Amino acid sequence: MSGSSIGHRLVLTSFGESHGKCVGGVLDGCPAGLELEEKDIQKMLDYRRPGQSLVSTQRKELDKVEIISGVFRGYTTGAPITMIIWNKDHDSRVYKNFTTKMRPGHSDYPALVKYKKFNDYRGGGRFSGRLTATHVLGGAIARKLLKVTLGIDTNAYTYQIGKIKMKNQFIPKMIKSIYSNEVRCPEEKSARLMKKAILDARKKGDSLGGIIESITTNLPVGLGDPIFSSLESDLAKALYSIPAVKGVEFGSGFAGSESVGSKNNDLYTIKKGKIITKTNNAGGILGGLSNGMPIVLRVAFKPASSISKTQSTVDIKTNKLTTLKIEGRHDPCVVPRAPPVVDAFVSLTLADHALIGGFIKPVL
Repeated sequence: MSGSSIGHRLVLTSFGESHGKCVGGVLDGCPAGLELEEKDIQKMLDYRRPGQSLVSTQRKELDKVEIISGVFRGYTTGAPITMIIWNKDHDSRVYKNFTTKMRPGHSDYPALVKYKKFNDYRGGGRFSGRLTATHVLGGAIARKLLKVTLGIDTNAYTYQIGKIKMKNQFIPKMIKSIYSNEVRCPEEKSARLMKKAILDARKKGDSLGGIIESITTNLPVGLGDPIFSSLESDLAKALYSIPAVKGVEFGSGFAGSESVGSKNNDLYTIKKGKIITKTNNAGGILGGLSNGMPIVLRVAFKPASSISKTQSTVDIKTNKLTTLKIEGRHDPCVVPRAPPVVDAFVSLTLADHALIGGFIKPVL
């Protein structure tokens, strides 16, 4: 699998499988001189960690990160930063039933064909949401690098679960509320409704999807390298690397296609001597370059594929139609664990472009 690395100057390589001994990441290209400890990474990992509530899988992994290389005396050295997380609570027994019966919504069938049955099928192997922990490893470092050097803040949160959406627009004072509840929605009333919807779906043996919204502030003008390494191009590529993601939009997104230019255009103005736009339908990116306004994007997640309802499928051993019921511990909705993963990929992409553009130097 050659697609295990992402980035141009700041490169994250992910390794491991869902039910293997460990998962981990190697971040290459991080400048020397960044103050870094395992606790800086652990905070974001804890937000993503499974087994913390009824709205997530009951697989209980501690997800304790160990930094193996690239940090000395509390600072990054400029060498590759290697990080690992040991898998402790995996149960592979139920997956033996899926070696011939293909699970609907999963990568089992295309992976089996592509790798001629040599792929690790346990827990989905390399295709599992478990691997998002490796994305958070690199993203946590990138997030701190952006904050320390450029004052950039990135915050993702649950905007929608099923048909339940946040009622109000996100404002900065809501940041502290993002992780105050199990669904990671900063609006308390909406969070309660979202939780109920997830639990109702679980009782029925079903699952729900949803939308994560991400807002990044304090960006400089000019991040990005058009045409094929534009900021939108690289952000979209990164975000589509998250399992279960089926849609990404920026600014007014698809709704903007129903508008007219006179309303969708962001008119320029000056505030306190700084050029800004009156609206932000572009989502902070024009021509593939950051324009100094907040980057606003939304990521759509499909309903979790592993459900306990009996479903029809094909048995590749007999080449006949059959049924299966998926047992085990699975998320009834993956969205509540996704905000730190979205944060990770947004931060990795922005830090990568900040290094390419010279906004951040190789030695701090």
